[in-house]
Amino acid sequence: MEDNAQQFESLWKRTIEYGKTNIELIKLKIFDRTVDVISSLIPPTIVFVLIASFLLFLSLGLAFWLGEILGNAYLGFILVATFYGIVAIIVHFFMHTRIKKIVSDYIIKQVLR
Repeated sequence: MEDNAQQFESLWKRTIEYGKTNIELIKLKIFDRTVDVISSLIPPTIVFVLIASFLLFLSLGLAFWLGEILGNAYLGFILVATFYGIVAIIVHFFMHTRIKKIVSDYIIKQVLR
């Protein structure tokens, strides 16, 4: 009888250790996925910031150049702002769902990888 109790106690300890090890493995897998998703989002973010900076300085240069041609600096800025407003309206009404689908597919692919 004592042998059965000892076997049960040994089995119970192994089960507890298995549960702890399994929980630790799940934590490590979640951490690995999180790091993988974050590290895969950093390069596109850097590229986005660089392209945004490029467009900002290009827009400023174009606005000043148009302002010089038109005789007033503010007219150049108004023209550039109007262009961006028209582009924003087009993107919002005609490409919003497509962009949303592309971004959500990319994020899902990164999480499930």
